[in-house]
Amino acid sequence: MHDDVIDIRLLEAFAAVMSAGSITAAAKLLGRSQPVVTRQIQDLEADVGYLLFSRNGPRITPTPKGVLFHAEVERLLLGLKHVRERAAAIGAGALPVLSLAAIPALAAGIVPVALAAINGDLLPGHVHVQSLSAENVAQSVLSQSVDFGLASLPIQHPGLDVQWVCEVPCVACLAADHPLAKKKVIRLKDLRGRRLLTMANPYRLRRRVEDALERAGVRPQEMIETNASLTAVAMAKQSLGIAIVEPVATASLEIAGVVTRRLDVAIPFLFAAISPAGRELTPTLAALNDALRAAVTLMPGARLHEGSVAFTDASDDTPQFERADR
Repeated sequence: MHDDVIDIRLLEAFAAVMSAGSITAAAKLLGRSQPVVTRQIQDLEADVGYLLFSRNGPRITPTPKGVLFHAEVERLLLGLKHVRERAAAIGAGALPVLSLAAIPALAAGIVPVALAAINGDLLPGHVHVQSLSAENVAQSVLSQSVDFGLASLPIQHPGLDVQWVCEVPCVACLAADHPLAKKKVIRLKDLRGRRLLTMANPYRLRRRVEDALERAGVRPQEMIETNASLTAVAMAKQSLGIAIVEPVATASLEIAGVVTRRLDVAIPFLFAAISPAGRELTPTLAALNDALRAAVTLMPGARLHEGSVAFTDASDDTPQFERADR
């Protein structure tokens, strides 16, 4: 790759082709001619030093390197968009743009409640909310492409300030006509021989669920994995199984046809509010932080750990906390 900065028009052309699926469609999106977009893609490939697309006649397919490069380009273009919006806000003397990222359950279940509670004088005209994986939330905060983040634990990085950690017990979600729906409390032993709807990521909530089931001597007969708890709840509604999830969405959103039940064993779901290290919260971010803290306490059994960061999960699944360096 050359040392010169890549022409932003080349990156726009690449992003448009990735989005539209063809050079012809991308040219229409950009208001450019097809030969111009074709040349811009070729110039970009020459600049980075590898093929971004495989050609088969008129059809093009992103190469593996092209897919990875696209993730970087998306972040850059979004960051440039935010810079333009912030510049406009500064020129107009308005509040700076608010940008935050959260895992899907929190983005849908907690963030709207918090935003609605912020005083109108502190809520900017432009707000960006991204729904990302926990790992991408942390990376977005680290790169300061977002101002604030909500991500499930574990999270430990010197470039992050942890404002607070919330611990809340998981619940079981099942169809309203499921035989177990009549119970007020679902025992883990009740799940024996039944299909379980669970998270796919083995390093976060999934591991705690599996450890709890193993201690109870329960092995689900079948399993459906997903990367979002809202998806698991939607599948539970269709009687595809019983979902063990954090109570975020069910505490703030009414989902017809689904009932939520306590578990006889506490399986903790832990998440943290994070911001770039050493960066003082603006009045808007401070108001958002306070609103989020208030919103999470609406969940049954939620506990806040002030100014702490979870650094490990003990073998007995008891979360351990240490004081964050401030």
